[in-house]
Amino acid sequence: MKIFAPDYYGDFKCIAGSCKHSCCKGWEIDIDEETAEYYKTVPGEFGKRLCANISFDDECSSFLLKEDERCPFHNEKGLCDIILTLGEEALCQVCDDHPRFRNFFEHRTEVGLGLCCEAAAKLVLEKETETKITEIADDGGFYEETEEEKAMFAERQRLFDIFQDRNLSIEERIEKALYENGAFFPKKDFSAWADIFLCLERLDEKWTEILLLMKEKPAPSKDFDSIAAEQLLCYFTFRHYSNMEKAEAVKFIVLCFLITEKAAEQVGIFEAARLFSSEIEYSDENIEALLDELCAERT
Repeated sequence: MKIFAPDYYGDFKCIAGSCKHSCCKGWEIDIDEETAEYYKTVPGEFGKRLCANISFDDECSSFLLKEDERCPFHNEKGLCDIILTLGEEALCQVCDDHPRFRNFFEHRTEVGLGLCCEAAAKLVLEKETETKITEIADDGGFYEETEEEKAMFAERQRLFDIFQDRNLSIEERIEKALYENGAFFPKKDFSAWADIFLCLERLDEKWTEILLLMKEKPAPSKDFDSIAAEQLLCYFTFRHYSNMEKAEAVKFIVLCFLITEKAAEQVGIFEAARLFSSEIEYSDENIEALLDELCAERT
C-alpha cells in the first residue's frame, strides 16, 4: 500500500494550548476498541479517573463530555492530561488522527489535513508555492492502479493545473474548470444559498450569524488573496474530487470555495475556512443535501 499526501503535510504541528478552537471541545469523541480496553487496565488514580469519564460500550465507547462539551481530560491550560500522564501513544485513534482525513483506493491511501483545525488552515492557506501530491510511504509491494483510478487521478490533476494557473484570475480558473468538466453551476445569489445552508445541521452560532448576514448582503464577494484562494480550491479538490462524479465534484468544490470566500468578508479567511470545514465537511448528511441541491438544476 502506498500513501500520498499534499507536500505541506509533513509540516503540520498541533499548537495545543495556543489553539483558540480546540478539537477537544464541541465534538463527540469516540474511542476505538483497542484503546478502550487499554484504558481499563491503567492503574492508580488516573486509571480510576479514566474509567469514571468514559462510557464503555461494546460497539463504540466515548468520553463523557463536561457540561461545556469539553473533553474531561482537556485541562485549564488547554493541554491533554492523557498525553501528560501516559504519553501521546496512549491517545485513541480519533485524537491521534485529528485533523487528518483519508481517502481510500484499491492500492493507495491519500491523507490530508482538515481545515477545521486552525493550525492546518493557516499552514494550507498561507502556502505560497503550488501544491503537489507526493508519496510519503510505501510498503514495497507492487501495485498497479485500475484504469478507472488512472483516469480519475489524471482528471483531478488537470483540475489542479487549472486552479494553479496563475496566468488566469481566480474567476477565470473557476469558469474554465466548470466548462471543461461539463458542470453547470446553479444561478443562485448568496441569499438563496444562505437559506439552504441555514436548513442544514449547524454546530456553531457564529456560523449561523455569518449565514444570516449573507442573506442581508447577497452581493458577490470581493476577491481575497489569490494565493489563499488558489490553495483553498486545491484543498477542496484533494479532499472531495475522488468521492463524487466528475461534474458534481467540480460544482461542489466551487460551492465550498464561494461560500468560504463570502464568509471571509466577515471573519477572515482562516476562520471562515475553519468554520466551513467544521460545519460541512464532517457531516455526510450536510454534504448529501448540498449535492442534491447542486444536481437539482442545470442552469
